[in-house]
Amino acid sequence: MKKRIWLGALLAIPVLAVLGYVGYAEAAYYRLEDRLALDVDHQQGDQAQPDTEYTLLSYNVGFLAYSADYSFFMDGGEESRARNPQAVEANGQGVLETVREVSPDYLFMQEVDVDATRSWHIDEVELLTGELADYNRIFAQNYDSPYLFWPLTVPHGASRSGIVTLSRCRVESALRRSLPVETGFSKFLDLDRCYSVSRVPVSNGRELCLYNVHLSAYTTDGSIATEQLAMLLEDMEEEYRSGNYVICGGDFNKDLLGDSGSIFGVSGEAYTWAQPFPEELVPEGISLTAPLDEEHPIPSCRNADKAYDPETSFVLTVDGFLVSDNVEVTGAQVVDTGFAWSDHNPVKLVFRLT
Repeated sequence: MKKRIWLGALLAIPVLAVLGYVGYAEAAYYRLEDRLALDVDHQQGDQAQPDTEYTLLSYNVGFLAYSADYSFFMDGGEESRARNPQAVEANGQGVLETVREVSPDYLFMQEVDVDATRSWHIDEVELLTGELADYNRIFAQNYDSPYLFWPLTVPHGASRSGIVTLSRCRVESALRRSLPVETGFSKFLDLDRCYSVSRVPVSNGRELCLYNVHLSAYTTDGSIATEQLAMLLEDMEEEYRSGNYVICGGDFNKDLLGDSGSIFGVSGEAYTWAQPFPEELVPEGISLTAPLDEEHPIPSCRNADKAYDPETSFVLTVDGFLVSDNVEVTGAQVVDTGFAWSDHNPVKLVFRLT
C-alpha cells in the first residue's frame, strides 16, 4: 500500500508541474489595448514633399539571432536562443551595415527585442537605432510573453519584442492597432500581434500614413493571418478614401509571389505561413508590390529548419509592400544579404507621392 501511495505521489508531481505552468502562463498572458498612442522619439525633420523620390527599407531582423548557419526550433531546427551576446551584437552590426548602405528615408524593422531571454536581454532597439539619431523613432510592442519552458534543455524563455519605425521626415503622431490572434494554445506560440500607423505631414496638406506590420506565422492553418490582413486593408482603405497617401511594409507571412516554389525551386506546400497572398482582399485603389527581379530572383525569407543552403533550403518572399495608387512606385527589390544577419533579406521600395 505504501509503495502505491509513493508511486502515485511521484506520478502526480509532473502533472502538478504542468498544471502549475499552464496556470502561470494563463495568468501572465495579456494583450495591449487597441488604438494605443505611441511615443515619437527625436521628433524632428521637415514635411514630406510631393514629386520627391523617397526610399523605404523593411527588415525583419529575427531578434538578431539568425546568422546563415542558425536553425530555429519553431521551424524544425535545433536552436532556441541567440548563441551568445556577441552573436546578437555581430548580427546587429551587420543589419546596421546594410541600413547605412541603403540609407533609407524610412526604415521599418520587425522582431526587435527590448528584453528577452532569447537575445540575452540586450536592448535591440537601442542597439539598432542608437546611432540613427537623425530619424524620428517609433516603437510598438508586439508581445510581452510569459516564460516558455521549451525546448526543455534550453528554454526559449520570456520575450518582450516589437516593431520599430524610423522616419527622416517629421512624424506628427503614431498609433498601435491590435490585430486578431488565436485564442487556443497557439496564442502562447504566436503571441500578441499588431501594426503601427505613423503619420507624416505632407506639404500639400495631406498625410503619408506609414503602416509597419508583422502578421502571424505559427498558427494552426494560416487563417488568422488572413483575418489580420483584412483588418489592416480596411484601415488603409479608409485613410486612402480620405485623401491620404498610404504605404504598408513588413513581414506578411504569406507567399507574396503566389508560388515561390516554382520560382526558387523548393516547395513550401506544407507550411501554413507560406500560403499565397490573398490578393482578392485588396481593395480598389491599393495594390500589392512584391519585390521580384525575374531575371535574377532573390527571396526575402528562408525556412530556418537548418543552416541556409541555397540549393535545398525552402525560400520565398513574404516581405513586401501595399501601396495606394496616389503613390508612384519607381522601384522595388530584395536586398541580397545572403541571410547573413537574419532569416530575412530586407526589401526596398522607391516611391514618389503624386
